[in-house]
Amino acid sequence: MLAILTTHPIQYQVPFWQALAKDGRVPFEVWYLTDHGAKPSLDREFGRTFAWDIEMLAGYPHRIIEAADGATPASFWQCRLRERLRDRLRRTSAKVLWLQGWQVAAYWQAVREARAAGTQIWLRAESNDLAVAPWWKRPLKRLALGRLFAQVDRFLYIGTANKRLYQGFGVPESKLHAAPYAVDNDRFARQAAALRPQRKEWRRRWGVDDDAFCVLFCGKFIAKKRPIDLVEAARLYGSDGSRRSIHLLFAGSGELSAVLKQACTVVYDAELGGAQSVWPAGPRRSPRASFIGFLNQTEISRAYVAADCLVLPSDSGETWGLVVNEALASGTSALASKSCGCAEDMLPAATGKRVFEVGNTRELADVLAQVQRQPGLPDRVADVLSCHDVRTTADVVHSLYEQRLTNERR
Repeated sequence: MLAILTTHPIQYQVPFWQALAKDGRVPFEVWYLTDHGAKPSLDREFGRTFAWDIEMLAGYPHRIIEAADGATPASFWQCRLRERLRDRLRRTSAKVLWLQGWQVAAYWQAVREARAAGTQIWLRAESNDLAVAPWWKRPLKRLALGRLFAQVDRFLYIGTANKRLYQGFGVPESKLHAAPYAVDNDRFARQAAALRPQRKEWRRRWGVDDDAFCVLFCGKFIAKKRPIDLVEAARLYGSDGSRRSIHLLFAGSGELSAVLKQACTVVYDAELGGAQSVWPAGPRRSPRASFIGFLNQTEISRAYVAADCLVLPSDSGETWGLVVNEALASGTSALASKSCGCAEDMLPAATGKRVFEVGNTRELADVLAQVQRQPGLPDRVADVLSCHDVRTTADVVHSLYEQRLTNERR
């Protein structure tokens, strides 16, 4: 059996567990440390309590194992094991323990427990080589991660920048296996197809003119995602009177909400019941904007269909950026800063210029203008999506698991 240890049910991971179960070639069980996200929970960065509106605990084998009292995915030390995992590994005859990173103490404990049980260790994490640690942290990080990586048998890398991180620690190619990060492409394509006939209706509901170039920001309004960069880029874009008017669509919430609204001419605010012109006009040439609030997984397709383009302006704290996957699967063009982990893989040069330097609002404005002149998805996007698909990673997992069994028989 393959045992998968992860902190909690995550909306981007669950579709893969379901796909792996549907595939049926690998016996597995997901072991959760907490049930955060499966029931209404507080997300401090969103600033609200919510639960995902897709099935989070159905369609695949799972259980909640014993973790420390008060365990939370947001705390390294609080999220730790309370049971001897080696006993569970032996009892279930687990051949492999799959870890989802190293951001909580339980993962580090699990490495020791797996070694004691004679269980192979696989690692699939999101970190990459794009974020530069402070100088004083680098030797400590190198020492700690070097020791951790030495215990890992297989590294399932999610993308190019993630792979480079492991290579930088001297992980040999023989241990590196592509397991591309993906969303449920089929679900997003179906949802978008069903909603596309209502595109004008949703735009008008949110105050977006029929002829406006609608640019979507989707996520938490927090510093690392740099949503204010999009506002500045929209101002620069709008300074050329020959261009089609731009309208910003903000889906989400967070601590920067008031700052963003003050910088825009707000024509729709879901938090105030959708009232029009509820905020005073921002600075000169401030872009028109609609704040449509937090949209759950089955609702977010409304925004992708209404928009002409998604922008992810985040800094290197954005280890991937799965909203880009979602947008492309929905048939919506997408842009991202070069500091986002997904940029090299989801927006390669072959698809046209779709990336920009983080913080360079002039460059972002120019790329937006290019997309506005050449709307729609480039041909190569179909190839990108076929690679970044849950079934592709399921095939990789099956191949590696069979290798593990074959080696054991020898």
